[in-house]
Order: sequence, then C-alpha cells, then structure tokens
Amino acid sequence: MAVDRPAFRVLGPLEVGPPGRPLRIAGTKSRILLASLLLDANRAVAADHLAEILWPLSRPRSALANLRTYVSSLRAVLGATGGARILARPSGYLFEVPAGQLDVLLFEDLVAGARAAARAGGDAETRGDAASGTEGGPEAAGRAEDPAGLLDRALALWRGAPLADLPGSPLWDARLESLAGLRLSASEELTVLRMERGRHAEAVAGLRGLLREHPFREDLWGRLMLALDAAGRQAEALDAYAAARRQLVTELGVEPGAGLRRVHADILAGRPAAEAAPSPPVTVPRQLPPDVPDFTGRTGTVSALTRALSRERRPPDGPPAVAVVAGPPGAGKTALAVHCAHAVRRAYPGGQLYLDLGGTAPTPADPGELLAEALRALGTGGAGLPSTTRERSALYRSLLAGRPALVVLDDAADAAQVRPLLPGSGCAVVVTSRRRITELPGALQIDLDALTPAEAEELLGRIAGADRVRREREAAAEILRACDHLPLAVRIAGARLAARPGWPLAVLRRRLADEANRLGELRAGDLEVRGSFDRSYRTLPGDAARAFGALGLLGARPLPGWVVGAVLGRDRADDVTDALVDANLLRLAGTDALGRPRYLLPGLARCSARELAGGPGGAGGTDALARVLDGWTVLAGSAMARLPTTLFSLAPAGEPRWRPDGETAASLPADPLPWFDAERETLVEAVRLAADAGLAGAAWGLAAALVPYFDLRCHFDEWRSTHRAALEAARRSGDRGGEAAMLRGLAQVGLYQDRYAEAGEMFARSRVIFRELGDARGEAVSICGLGAVDHFRGRHVEALGHFRMALAIFAALEDRGGEAYVRQAVGRVCLVLRDLGRASAWLGGALRLAREIGDPHREACVSMQLGRLHDLAADAEEAMRFQGYALDIFEELGDRHCGAYALQNLGGLQVTRGDRSHASAQLQRSLEIFQQLGDRSGEAAAVQRLGELHRSAGRTGLARDYLHHARALRQELRGGAGGGIRSAACAPPPGR
Repeated sequence: MAVDRPAFRVLGPLEVGPPGRPLRIAGTKSRILLASLLLDANRAVAADHLAEILWPLSRPRSALANLRTYVSSLRAVLGATGGARILARPSGYLFEVPAGQLDVLLFEDLVAGARAAARAGGDAETRGDAASGTEGGPEAAGRAEDPAGLLDRALALWRGAPLADLPGSPLWDARLESLAGLRLSASEELTVLRMERGRHAEAVAGLRGLLREHPFREDLWGRLMLALDAAGRQAEALDAYAAARRQLVTELGVEPGAGLRRVHADILAGRPAAEAAPSPPVTVPRQLPPDVPDFTGRTGTVSALTRALSRERRPPDGPPAVAVVAGPPGAGKTALAVHCAHAVRRAYPGGQLYLDLGGTAPTPADPGELLAEALRALGTGGAGLPSTTRERSALYRSLLAGRPALVVLDDAADAAQVRPLLPGSGCAVVVTSRRRITELPGALQIDLDALTPAEAEELLGRIAGADRVRREREAAAEILRACDHLPLAVRIAGARLAARPGWPLAVLRRRLADEANRLGELRAGDLEVRGSFDRSYRTLPGDAARAFGALGLLGARPLPGWVVGAVLGRDRADDVTDALVDANLLRLAGTDALGRPRYLLPGLARCSARELAGGPGGAGGTDALARVLDGWTVLAGSAMARLPTTLFSLAPAGEPRWRPDGETAASLPADPLPWFDAERETLVEAVRLAADAGLAGAAWGLAAALVPYFDLRCHFDEWRSTHRAALEAARRSGDRGGEAAMLRGLAQVGLYQDRYAEAGEMFARSRVIFRELGDARGEAVSICGLGAVDHFRGRHVEALGHFRMALAIFAALEDRGGEAYVRQAVGRVCLVLRDLGRASAWLGGALRLAREIGDPHREACVSMQLGRLHDLAADAEEAMRFQGYALDIFEELGDRHCGAYALQNLGGLQVTRGDRSHASAQLQRSLEIFQQLGDRSGEAAAVQRLGELHRSAGRTGLARDYLHHARALRQELRGGAGGGIRSAACAPPPGR
C-alpha cells in the first residue's frame, strides 16, 4: 500500500512538515488559528469567525489586530511548506493548499475515489498495490488502486482524534463530526469489501476497532460474528454475541434485537454464516437541534446546567436529573437548553430526544401524542404502540430505564404536561417554559433573564460586526437597551444591521426609540419579537390578560401590587399578579417603602401590552388609568396629611372612584417622608401619564397633593414639571379650578426661585379665576402670594395692603390657619421696616393662634421671627431662646429645611456673642443641609456668615474665600439663574 505523507496533518495532533521532523508552531493561539484555517482549507474564513474561536469568552478590543499578528507569524514559520500559503481576503483569510498536502483533503479525496472505483466495478486483485504517489484527485487514485486499497490509505491517515492536542472550539464541532461520520462510513465500507473478498481476519480487526467507538451498533456486532464464523472461529463469534448482549443490557437496559439474535441462532445451529442476515441497529435517536454557533455569555448558568446534567456524580440507577429553564419571551431558553445538551450529549449514549411541547400554542401538545413521537424515535411504533397515555408513559420509562438518554422538553405549558414525559433512571431532562414549573420534585430551577450589557454587545457584534459596534458604542448601547438585552431582540437587531451594512447604527437607534413602533422594527425574516409576546399573552386567563394590557399604559417605573387590583377595579388581585409573574411577563423588582413587593413590566413587554390594549384610549384603558391615579392621589393625600405642615393645600379635584384596600392605606408610615422619597419618580410619572391621557382632574389633583412634599424637600424641578403638565391638561379640558390651582402652585415655586415677575403674574391670574369661581379661600391664598412678591421686591406698603385684604377673607371664612400665616407675614414686613412694636403685636397674635389650633410648625416659624425681633432689640438671650425653641420643633417634625434656617440664625447670634466654636458648627450644619436640598439662597447666607466668622477670628485668607464665594452665589441669583430658594415656611410666601 502506498504511504501518504501530507505536509499538513490534523487527523490527530496538529503537525506540519515531514513526519518525525515537524515544524515548531509556537503558542496555543497560533496553533488554534492554523487548525481553524486547515479545517476550512481553500475556503475564505471570516475574521470575526476566527476571532470567536480564538477568544470564545471575552474578545479583546485588539482582537483583529492580534489576529493579523498571528497570521503574519504563521506565514513566517510555514514559508512555502507543501506549496501552501495564507491569503488575505476582504472578509478574512484563506489557507490555499494542494489536496495531497493536507490529510483532511486527501482523506476526503481517497474516500471519494474508492467509491467511484467501486461504482465502476474495479477489480481489487488485478489492480492490487499498483498505485504510487500521493498527488491527484480521486479519479487518479481510482485508476491506481482498488476501492479497498484506497480506503486503507484514507483510514491510515488518521493518527487519533483530530486536533487532540488543542483545546478545541464549538465552532469546529460540525466539521469534526462530519469527518468522524465519513471515517465511520469508510471503515464500514472497507469491512464489507474485506468480507466479500474473504479477508476475514482483517475484517475482524477493523470491526473490533469500530465497536470500541460504537459499542451499541448491533449491525457491527452482527458483522463481527459473521466474520468470526466465516474464519472458523465459532466460539469467538458466540463470545462476541455474549459481549454484545452484556453491553446492551448493562448500558441501555435492552435485549439484542431480532436480527442479532437470528445471527446467534444460526451460528449455534451450524447453518452457513453467509445465509444469516445481520440484525438492524438499536434505534439511538439523535434529535437535538443544531447548537447555536454564536451562543454568547451566560457562563455561570451554562456551568450550573451542565453540572446538573452531568452523570459523574449520579448513581446509574438513581432518578433522572431534571432541570427547568424558565424565562420571558425571547430570553434564549431553547438556545441555552440545546447548547448545554450538546455539551453533555456524549455522556448519554442511549440517545437524545427533543420534543416541542407547544406550551404557548393555542392548544398545547397532548402528552399522549408526544409519547407516541418519542416511542417511534426509540424504535417502537405501529402495533407495538399502546393506545393510552398511561401505557405509553410506562413503556417510555421502561425503554429508557437504565439507558442513559437525554431528553429536551421544549416550551412546556405546565407540570401536568411534563410529568408523563419524565424518563426512567440514569437519564436527564431539560424543560424549557415561559412559566416557572416548580412542582417537579428535585428539579433544578433556572430563571433566565436578559443578557448583561457586555454579553448583549458581544452578541450584537458577532452578528453585525464587532468593529462596527465598537465604532458606534453609544448607539449600540441604546439599541441594546431598547431590546431589553434579550437575545432574540438583539439577534433581530443584529440581523437587520447585517443586512444593511451601509446603515449607521444611529439609524436603527432612532427607529427603536419610538415605543409605539418598536415591535414592528424588531422583525427579520421569520424572527420577530411581537409574535413571541403574543403567544404568551394568549395563554393568560381573562383577568390576567386584561391587567397585562392595562399595565402597559402605566410607564416604565416599578409598580406596587395594588396597581394590578386598580386596573381591574378590584380591591386585591394577588392571583392575577401571581399569574403574570409566573408567565414571566411581570418581573419582581424588590420591595417598596411599605415593605411590599414591587413589580416591573420590562420595556418590550410594555410595548406588547400597549399594542394589545390599543393605547391609552383603548377599550377600558382610560378607566384603568384613572383608577390607578385615584389610588396614587388617595395615598399621596393620606401621606401629605402627616407632613409637618400642609397649609394652603388643596382638596382633591373630586371624590375618587377607586381606593386602595384598607391594609395598603393603613400601612403608610407615621413619618411619610421616606414613602414620598421612594415613590417620588413614580408619582411624577403618574402626573405626566394623567396629563397625556387627558385626565385633567387626576393630573392636577395629584400634582397639588405633592406640593407640601416638594416644598419640604426642595424638589422644585419636579414641582414645576408636574404643574406645567397638569396646567396644560386643565386648559385643554376647560377645567378652570385646576388651571387656577396649578397657576398658584407655579407662582409659588417661582417665588421660591426669585422669579418675582413670573410669580406675580401667575398669582394675579389665579386670583382672578378663583374669584370667578367663587372660591374665596383660593383667592385669599393668591392674594397672600401677591403680598409675598411685593415684600421680596421691597414694596412693603403694597405687601401690607395685600396681607390685610387676605386676612379679612380668612377671618370671614374662620380659617384660623390662614389668619396665623398672614399675621406672621405682616409681622415680618414690620421687622424689615424696623417697626418693632407693631411687629411684636402681629407676631404675638400669630403665635397665640398657632398654639390654639395646634400647629407646631407655624409656632416654630413665628418663633424664628420673634427671635429676629429680639435680636434687633439687642436682647440676645431671648433671641437665642426663640431660635433654639424653633430648631427643637423643626427637628422633632423632621423639617430639615426650616431647621437649617434656625441653625443659621443661631450661628449668626453666636458669632455676635463671640462663641465661635458653636457658631462654626451650626453654620456648617446649615450649609450642608442647604447644599443637599439645593437651596442656593440659604447656601449664600450660610457662606456669608461663615466668612464673617472667619474674619472675626482673624483668619483673613479663609474669610476672603468664603465672602468671595457668597458674593458669587448672590450674583448668580440676581442674574436670573432661577436657583434662589427661600424657605417655604420660614420666609413669608404663601405655601406655609
């Protein structure tokens, strides 16, 4: 037989050069690259594909540059070996090599030549070993040797497992499996030729080698027995049958088939072996879908699942290993299950079954029909198929008992559908479902969610091009966020970009930014996100389906559980919430400020829900949104009532049509500020949703309920944005009361931010509307605002006129809280005018009223003004006492903002007294609070006093820095930056 010596050898450890004197290819990466090029010799291989093989877990940014370096190194080492060369191509690289110089190509050519010679009827005896040389294609080889000789030469090229010295790559699997299959068929063909020509000893040796690799092939066992019998070795033939039976019973739990038993019987009876037919092979299903070649990320999950499916630590007679992979539509559950199944499939020689359970179809697959499909795959069908599901399940378990088989049950509806399909001992099962199936004892539960941002970027790069994604990383990140980092959506986005190489990523980013059209954009060929969510929606019970659609109208913030009841008009809807969570459409997102679960409808699910609900104007959508807004307004109103002060707060726009259940309302904490802090963004979003939906009353009612909280926390941006949105909604709907309320609120925040002209105009407009509506209290509040504007602009006479006008209205209404506020405001104007006697009278009256009505906050505010009065009267002790008293009340009430003003006043008094240590501590505390709350006016005053303190202590440089900073802050405020904030309670605007 001719000896072939190709220069490049991959059918075994990688070798290059003459046998026995191979070239040294340094570095594992270089060897892996060469192997990858050789496996696809004479075909261009994409650079991205090569990079994925070289860096399977985390591709460096310099991957393509590194790849060029490795190619250059290989060219230098290989030179002109075997006439081969590495050529650059637009997409990557091509390894050009003559067929006779690469064992893989030579092997394939020799097998093809043998088959051509066999078809042509070549005579092995006459052509024998006449061939020589290694060059040429299969036709040349076919002219030189008989088929058996060609197959001998082909198989002699194999030195072991291909590339056995390298780590390997999943991207090599398809090519290596193809080569292994060709080797097996060539070996079988050679065995047949040898037996036909009476070369039984060679046939026996070849068959034993095949059986070491394929011990469950009954046809190979039958041929071995026939070859031994024909060689006169009947005892060995019978031993071979015993070995075959032992192998099948021990490993698969089945007896030999009828064909193999017939060969055994013929040999026992002494009948001519040539007349006995070999038995058919045991049916070993290999049904796994192809592995995903660009499977990305999920390293920890893959490790956990493959470990659970491994047979290493499980007894062979133990129960089957069961893993359930649950996750939302598009999370890649099937891809993960199939990927891990491929990773462990060699541990399951009994076969691999794949069954699509159709759990999200209108009618899920019947377990009985699925069992029939599985039994047919295992070789039992026709008359041998039982008629009932119970009998089929029993037979299924019997066939798989002790036979190591791997079963993938894809898209399960529930546990009842899965149970009949669980196999016997020694097997493993992977179940995928959009629902959490927790009723299967001992099952590993894997909750699959989105990819990490880095994993999603890597997947997008593999599909659309890594360099392209890196060039527009910001646009890519926004695309991935719009895809919720779900593999299906990312794959579709990548496919769309790959189909349009001229598109900047920003084009797709803009298209996906519109939630209303996002699902329409996420479609490529037969892949689409919309259908995936639609299938989940169809499986929901009635109330859950209604709730899902309505929840899509409520924005992107996590929501409390009571909202589900609100959209359905029920007090509680825990069962519906559970159904949506179990279906992986609603996600648990921690707990809220009340210690209750919070739920999130992810972006793509929200897009689907909005489509299904028909948008905010869809059937029932407006009513559902209105009930949710009623719930927020009720809770915000209850929480507002517990704040330190709620002076001039407005009544709700109307009686709510829906209220949260009593337990939810009762769970509001005594100190409502943490609740408001936790819910702030959700409440602001709720106002916007109400305004956009045309629910003007709900919008302005909720916005007004938030004012005392915004006031305490200095959240003036949110105050302004909610009131502007609600004002526009009120005007569109002709709601004059809402318009007046929002104008007054906007005027108030404008006053706090030194926007005096704007504030005065809005107070005046709100006053007119309140008067037209006959709302005397609203008119009085607006008049107070006009007085405050006059006061801050130095028009003190006009201010006193407005305050006296408001006082008359409050007195007529018997609104003692309003009276107390106005008396304090007049007293403050008198202080500015240095009319200490009148100031004392007005402030004293305000203090008595505050105490009579039990308003500690107003009492503290008036006490601060009395402290100022005594300071002006040079009574430092009384001034300190009143300021300290005010500070104690503010701290008890949790009002840090007004407390900061009291601290500042105390610090200023202590500077005057020469107590610099206490003064510094109190001024520094007040400064920190003003900075935290964003009160630039308070900050400027605190910095000014700290500068004066340092100057009095002789720290000239430090004093200069502080005073310069204070001057800059005041100039900024006077420049109209809108950053000035006056204490809502401690200065005289009408909010307190």
